Amino acid sequence: MKQSKRTWKIAGINFDHFHMGDLLRYTHEHPNAEIVGISDEKPERMEEAVRKGLVSRDRAFTDYRECLEKTRPDVVILCPAASKHGEWVKKVAPYGPHIMVEKPFAASLKEADAMTAAVKGDQRLMINWPLQWVASHRKSYEIVSSGAIGEVLNVWHIGGNRGPLFHGADKDEKTPAQVAKEKPHSWFYKKAHGGGSLLDYLGYGTTLGTWYQGGRRPIEVTAIVDEPAGLEVDEHSIVVARYAHGLSKFETRWGTFTDPWIIQPQPKCGFVILGTDGTVSSYDYDDYVTVQTRRKPKPHQVAAPATKAPNQNPVQYLLHCLQREIPLEGPVSLPISRIGQEIVDAAVRSAALKRAVKLKP
Repeated sequence: MKQSKRTWKIAGINFDHFHMGDLLRYTHEHPNAEIVGISDEKPERMEEAVRKGLVSRDRAFTDYRECLEKTRPDVVILCPAASKHGEWVKKVAPYGPHIMVEKPFAASLKEADAMTAAVKGDQRLMINWPLQWVASHRKSYEIVSSGAIGEVLNVWHIGGNRGPLFHGADKDEKTPAQVAKEKPHSWFYKKAHGGGSLLDYLGYGTTLGTWYQGGRRPIEVTAIVDEPAGLEVDEHSIVVARYAHGLSKFETRWGTFTDPWIIQPQPKCGFVILGTDGTVSSYDYDDYVTVQTRRKPKPHQVAAPATKAPNQNPVQYLLHCLQREIPLEGPVSLPISRIGQEIVDAAVRSAALKRAVKLKP
């Protein structure tokens, strides 16, 4: 039976993370979505969304409760600081909407589990990992899931950029002077708020890495982070996860020479996956992947065409699943995101203890 289309009412709450601008734009562009309200305690952080015409000024609220009560959204997009994901899911969930949280999942596994417990009945909780929608990484998954490179043994990931304050919504660039002015006040650089490159970027590698490895969990994790002078958070981390089938390595870096969406730095940001019968590499924003197989061992490029609906962006995908009443799959799903969070948790403990940390069976 063909399901009738409906217009989904969506609200954006908490603008700590600048990705809110991108998510509101995806919502604005969706033919079956309407932005019914936005909310942040600091009115100036909502100004860009109003100025760009994504929402009218009379739908911008400084009290999230007023926003929820007056607009009654079907879906709420949350972009709080990493350490406040659990707090905000608990605040919003009782109002009944489906919830999309911008990455990372949470600042800890305990917080992630509390978020899962906060949603009731048919409420959905989705964790958005923007790299899931990148054509090259989706093509890699297609190749891996087809069995073309055999069983996955190792995943390498390097993720990062020049720093989280060098760009805003829609990747609008900021000057070094703007960055210097904002840095002392940004949650990205505050330990208590879940700042640091490890918490910002490690989840990309561990969550998509879990996706590529079919949902398998590691046995133990070893992590080391830098200790930049004058900062209370890291800007560089290297994490090794030991699985029953092999080792995987995940590296995070604030301070790459260039931003990967403009010019790929060296080393490149992206994934390399080794299987029993081949390899595949996918670098951020490329329109191809590079493959080796036993039948064709010389590395060769395979086109990674632009993604198609419903996998072009997180809003499109979530509404697709809600409309059809089908489960979320891949990195945005809770089972895969939870394993990614387990690895992040273990890495945080390992870095603090300066030794390997075993995951619970």
